[in-house]
Amino acid sequence: MTMMAGDDETQDRPRRGRSGRSERGGAAARRAARAGAGPGQQLTYIRRALKPYEVLDEEALALVEANADTVLEEIGIEFRDDPEALALWKEAGADVRGDRVHFPKGLCRQLLKTAPSVFTQHARNPERSVEIGGNATVFAPVYGPPFVRDLDGMRRYATIEDFRNFVKLAYMAPSIHHSGGTVCEPVDVPVNKRHLDMVFSHMRYSDKPFMGSVTAPDRAEDTVAMAKILFGEDFVDQNTVVINLINANSPMVFDETMLGAAKVYARANQACIVTPFILAGAMSPVTVIGTLTQVLAEVMAGAAFTQLVRPGAPVLFGTFASSISMQSGAPTFGTPEPSLVSYGAAQLARRLGLPFRTGGSLTGSKIPDAQAAYESANTLNSTVLAGTNFVLHAAGWLEGGLVSSYEKFMMDIDQLGMQQRMCEPLDVSENGQAMDAIREVGPGSHYLGCAHTQANFQTAFYRSSIADNNSFEQWAAEGEKTAAQRANQLARSWLETYQAPPLDPGIEEGLLDFIAKRKEAMPDAFA
Repeated sequence: MTMMAGDDETQDRPRRGRSGRSERGGAAARRAARAGAGPGQQLTYIRRALKPYEVLDEEALALVEANADTVLEEIGIEFRDDPEALALWKEAGADVRGDRVHFPKGLCRQLLKTAPSVFTQHARNPERSVEIGGNATVFAPVYGPPFVRDLDGMRRYATIEDFRNFVKLAYMAPSIHHSGGTVCEPVDVPVNKRHLDMVFSHMRYSDKPFMGSVTAPDRAEDTVAMAKILFGEDFVDQNTVVINLINANSPMVFDETMLGAAKVYARANQACIVTPFILAGAMSPVTVIGTLTQVLAEVMAGAAFTQLVRPGAPVLFGTFASSISMQSGAPTFGTPEPSLVSYGAAQLARRLGLPFRTGGSLTGSKIPDAQAAYESANTLNSTVLAGTNFVLHAAGWLEGGLVSSYEKFMMDIDQLGMQQRMCEPLDVSENGQAMDAIREVGPGSHYLGCAHTQANFQTAFYRSSIADNNSFEQWAAEGEKTAAQRANQLARSWLETYQAPPLDPGIEEGLLDFIAKRKEAMPDAFA
């Protein structure tokens, strides 16, 4: 199963055009503005006003940290089939026995002091750059599925056209702040070449930040090379323009593929999300505290390694935690225990001073039904309340990460818009206090016609782009559409009206030339 804020242009950075999206007038535009959820109404990344929800007290946090130190020192973490990584750890003072590294107490924490607690990932459109860390939250799409559930209701292998479509939808989605990475796996392109088409799609069909390839070190190198064409070599060396996912092979192993990609990105000053992939009961203990202990040990080892490669390279504390059915062994989502792991891991990340990644809109459902809605709501709510900085799988995930769904994508981004509104600070201005309205209406009347309501009705409440709150008669007259059917219609409409953001023709030509040369240099491989 495949699972897995910006400065203005400088002299080192090519000038970029803006979004290039046309303004659309009329009632549709007004409805979109009221909903905060239409194409062209792009929202910035979230600056959370809500305080994070915390489940661990000081005693519990200290216990998990002490146990993680014990794991690192006594049990160790394997850095498999990478002599360079082992040599770096030995030079740093670790006890290296074969592929297993044992860490003196405090070594990883000391190394992590050079990692930034907050950094900017620059987009080619500076207005789309995002801050990662602190009180910022960034939503990114689903990552990794080999299948799609298309707009005709078919479950099939994903294609490069599907990949481009999801990039376009993410670009148009106001509450998606990031283009993501492998939004689906385009199996119609050779395995050893598809990363070139995927990275180019993010660069060409969106102007939001994006993720790089990690499936082989040379593919990571290609990503960095393409980023240098897009942004300029000096700019890339001094700024973060790519973020990527480095999964631990839990329990307590980093393999040569992930280590190779991590070295490429860290040396290039690009961000790594070090993420233990946890299905509790299979890849970690069944208890929340036991899982947190293992997660912390794995993250500390992997994140500290990036600082051995290049001190100061940005790195995130990541966790993907789910549980399994103890009857069938299948992954389960939306259950309480993984949410508790997310809350606890976020606290541990803040104590380490690292940005935090977890969560999303996760479900094991095969279609965008009630199960998908409940499970996704449970995981998304806990993700936001935990104070997560980078949210992967925020939209489009179905079937335990095997499927990217167009309809689920549209339904999820509607919920992301609600979460964004939820995280905004409360309005305590004169307008927010509404004392004029209270005086005008007085006892026993209503607020529908008062001046304050008339002045604020368009933006007072979030209006869903998917939900139907009309009368039964109107719903019936409009075809008795389900939420999934309305999402289908919305996705089709967005794709029909998509307009690509402008890109300097010289840069596009340089990217296409690089891709052509790289593809010519190797035969196709489908495994």
